[in-house]
Amino acid sequence: MTNSALFFDASPVASFVVDTRHMVTHFNQACALTLGIAAQRVIGRKGIGWVFHGDDRPMMADLIVDDLMEKTVNDLYQSTFRCSLKVPHAYETEHFFPKLGQGGRWLFFTAAPLRNAQGELVGAIETLQDITERKVAEDALMKAQLEVEQIVEQRTSELGTVNQTLRDDVRRRETAERELQSRNNQLQALNSKLSEVKEHLIQSEKLASIGQLAAGIAHEINNPIGYIFSNFGTLEGYLTQLFEMLDAYQQAEATLQATPAGPALKAKREAIELDFLKEDIPVLMRESKEGIVRVRKIVQDLKDFSHVDSNPDWQLVSLNQGIDSTLNVINNEIKYKADLVKQYADLPEVQCMPSQINQVVMNLVVNAAQAMGPERGKITVRTGLAGEQVWLEVADTGSGIPPEVLPRIFDPFYTTKPIGKGTGLGLSLAYGFIQKHHGKIEVTTELGQGSTFRVTLPVKQPAAAAAPSPT
Repeated sequence: MTNSALFFDASPVASFVVDTRHMVTHFNQACALTLGIAAQRVIGRKGIGWVFHGDDRPMMADLIVDDLMEKTVNDLYQSTFRCSLKVPHAYETEHFFPKLGQGGRWLFFTAAPLRNAQGELVGAIETLQDITERKVAEDALMKAQLEVEQIVEQRTSELGTVNQTLRDDVRRRETAERELQSRNNQLQALNSKLSEVKEHLIQSEKLASIGQLAAGIAHEINNPIGYIFSNFGTLEGYLTQLFEMLDAYQQAEATLQATPAGPALKAKREAIELDFLKEDIPVLMRESKEGIVRVRKIVQDLKDFSHVDSNPDWQLVSLNQGIDSTLNVINNEIKYKADLVKQYADLPEVQCMPSQINQVVMNLVVNAAQAMGPERGKITVRTGLAGEQVWLEVADTGSGIPPEVLPRIFDPFYTTKPIGKGTGLGLSLAYGFIQKHHGKIEVTTELGQGSTFRVTLPVKQPAAAAAPSPT
């Protein structure tokens, strides 16, 4: 055995050599141990492929000597075949052989051509390495990686589900918070309305109490005014008789000039200025009677304004008469600030709650008087008829309403007056009363020129509104 043969056989790399006739010429000890077959069974035989495949299938060394490597290797080894990066015209591949061993074995091959000194192809050498354990480890690693990926995918899916649940919970919480905020806003609005209604009720009760007090005072004043008025009539008759008697005395005074009583009577008449008294006393009586008549009219207007002694439900009343009664009651608020002009149209009787409409008129006129500047102004109260509706206007020549204030004039408790001068309920109450009467209240204003409030009311209320409310 030559030195090269000894080196080949002693090599720890499992190797075999085939010649150009596909005859196995070398099969070292490492190859025999790797494949579990004695070298004597292989050396000198063709078709080394039967050792690996169980049939005469060519190996890479066979393909190299037949120069078929590039043509058929892909059919045999598919994607695992590649050219060696270290040796030209050498090749590498790995393949599973199910017939080797008990469960099959994975082998890594390298193959290269063998040439003589003249460069002629004399055979091919093929090495092999058992990589079954590595493949098993790779498969286990791949399986573990796959399991990890599945676990990660499962955890990711579970995490996505949890995240979706959390997002759903967040949306539900946000929805609940929005609903809670909406209900809170509704409760606040309801509380505001309840407060407004409460204040309206308190104000209405105050007005009712004031009306009852005014009606009581008017009734109490009306009694003494009645007998004073009656006594004035009697007194006028007595004075007429006394003046007739004094005329008789004055006519008899000429016949008594010669007697001691004559000069005394004349001196007394001149001392008391009887002629002046006869002229002034009727004037005083007439003026006093006019004053009593005015007091009596004010008392009657106060009773009409309060309407305590009348039916509190819907009534058919004269709008013009109600306005006149209200203006008489609040005359003291107007006479020092503005001239009052009345422009009434002929109106049918209006179905309304008179005390509330009178309250509206009073609030509008008092506000108009308070809007006057330092100079005396004018307040015009008009009424008119438009189809099935009546209207009344209160126009003033006051300071007007600023644009930033105008949207809020009907809000409860909103006032531009100093503290203690206004409650901010006058126009709010007026707005509520007009709404209750199925009417509307509008305002036009110009700074420095004045404002006009126009109230429109139906002549007849809808049947449901005018029906008496149950006790």
